[in-house]
Order: sequence, then structure tokens, then C-alpha cells
Amino acid sequence: MNPKKVSSRLHTIIKSAFVAALLPIILIYIVVAKPDYRFMNGAAHVILPIANGVGNVITWPIRAGGNLVRDIRDISNLRQENEELRTRLDMALARKNECDVALVENERLINELDIKRNTEYETVVADVILDNTAVNHETFLIDRGARDGLKTGMVVVSFDNAMVGIIMDTGAHYSRVRALTDSNTNIAVRVAGSDVYGFLRGNGATSPTVGFFNDPKFQGGKGTKLVTSSISGILPPDIFVGTMQNTSDVDILSPSQLSSVIVFKFNVNQENYK
Repeated sequence: MNPKKVSSRLHTIIKSAFVAALLPIILIYIVVAKPDYRFMNGAAHVILPIANGVGNVITWPIRAGGNLVRDIRDISNLRQENEELRTRLDMALARKNECDVALVENERLINELDIKRNTEYETVVADVILDNTAVNHETFLIDRGARDGLKTGMVVVSFDNAMVGIIMDTGAHYSRVRALTDSNTNIAVRVAGSDVYGFLRGNGATSPTVGFFNDPKFQGGKGTKLVTSSISGILPPDIFVGTMQNTSDVDILSPSQLSSVIVFKFNVNQENYK
């Protein structure tokens, strides 16, 4: 390589660097000592775009890093939301499976007991908000009332279509229900699949008792199914009530076992509850 050419190139680079170093000093001198606004405005049109370009190049790694952090945070949030949605979906599927099993079991029970479907009644779903148990008495509150069309005497059942009580009074947004174990409970029942009738009476214990009147020779035993009877003109017929444990005691659903219930809305004779 020719030493003269190298020396010439080096000399050119040094001069360029020297001029580049002097340029800011000259500009400062012009602005401070001899301000020429036309020159300054003209220079601004050249310098500012260059400065913006240089600034963008210098700050690009910082901006890229900030965007990367934001994207990572968004992805993390999306993953967390997806996990929550998966959990909710799994819970919903599990609840659906439970409902499907309950529907199959309910269908089997209906077929076995010759129970009529209560599809002719309008229904209201309510949550149990208070279980009030006292000596010989058991009532509970539900979060639906008169504004939902509920009235005294309407029947309350579980999601398995088993009777759990009768509404005894209502407010605008709540109702008080008398459980089957309450000592004031006295309802007409029928042995499922037969013409044997009787009355179910609450006694304040965990199991109400039943007595039969139209067939004195009939002796119910363990496993005998009972449904409501319309002979009293108060209750709709063929709602499952419970299963006899022996010749008198009946196994029923307790309010403590319930979180939600269904109310059958039907024409109630209010004279029977005055």
C-alpha cells in the first residue's frame, strides 16, 4: 500500500473531524455574539431533522425495550386470564355434568314412582338465605317474594324435585318457608304408585311422621315413597315428598342441605292460610 495515499486519507479524516468539531462552536458564536435570525431559521430546518434522526437512532433500543416489556406484561396478563377462564370452564363443565346426572336420576325416579311432571307450573328459582331452627319449629328464608309473584301456600322444592316446604308469608323481596319438619306442618300425601292416602305431620324432629287413613290395613315400610295429594284441595298433586324409614318416620330433605330452591307458582286459595 502506498504510504502517501494512507497519509492523504488520514489527513482528510482529521480535517473533517476538525471541521465537525468547530461547527458547534461557530454556531454558538453566531447565536450569541452576532445573532442572525434568518441564518438561525435556515439552520434549524437542517439541524432539527438531523437531531431528530440521531435521537431516534440513539433512543431506539430504549423504546424497543419498553415495547418488549409491555408486550411481555400483556402476554403474562393474557396467560393469567386464560388460566382463570380455563378454571371457570372446568367448574362449569363439572356443574353441567352434575346437572346431567341429576336429570337422569330425576327421570329414573319419576318413572319409578309414577310422579307427574310439574311442567304446567310457572317456577321461580331462589337462594336460601337463612335457616331458622327453634324448638319444634323450623323455617327458612328465600330471596324471592311478592314482587316475584310468590304467595303464601306455594310449594317449595329442591332441584331434585323433592318438596322441602310451603311458603307461610312473603315480603317484597323475600319469603319465609315452613319446612316439612316444622310442628305446624300437616300435608296430605299419597303412597306413590297406589291409592293409599295419609297425612304427613312435622314434629320438630329430623324426620316427620305419616299416618294412613283410607286403608287401615296398609303398613308402609322402609323404602316406601310418598308424594303430595290434592285431596285437601291445598297442594298440587304428585310432588315427591320423601321416603319412609320405617312404618311411620319419613326421610325428607332438610333446609340445611339446601343452597337454592324452586318455587311452584300456582293458584293458591288464600282462605286456607288466614
